[in-house]
Amino acid sequence: MLGGFKAFLMRGNVIDLAVAVVIGAAFTNIVNSVVKGIINPIVGAFGTKDLESYASCLRGACVVVNGEMQGIQIQWGLVLSAVLSFLITAAVVYFLMVLPMAKILAKRAAHEKAKEGVEEVLEVSELEVLKEIRDHLVAQRGPHVNNTTPGSAVAGGGGAGAHSTS
Repeated sequence: MLGGFKAFLMRGNVIDLAVAVVIGAAFTNIVNSVVKGIINPIVGAFGTKDLESYASCLRGACVVVNGEMQGIQIQWGLVLSAVLSFLITAAVVYFLMVLPMAKILAKRAAHEKAKEGVEEVLEVSELEVLKEIRDHLVAQRGPHVNNTTPGSAVAGGGGAGAHSTS
């Protein structure tokens, strides 16, 4: 039982997942800082400086009485801030990680495919060249040479005892 648990922990993808979670947590802090330090002030230029403070009341007035909010408040600014954080995170991950990796993998796959294609062409080309050399040698012998089977060393006048004595 412990052996299986140890094998599970030692798998490569478990370690990769742990690294991804740690990097993701650090990256989340960066994205949240960008949203709170840049996006919120830009949006705040048109109203409040804190995007998360945008809210609407469904019932009653949105007022604080004795430290308690009166009315039913919908905090759509908080949701909008979270959506912006998500979109920024997704854009950064896509443009800085996914897209470049996809291009690298596509180049590698094309290079491997081209390499395989060149090897196939070379094999076919060598065979074709050998056939052309054979055909050229046969053509040089001329019409007076009998066709022989491949690998046969007998060529010419018909074999043993074919010499005439005149």
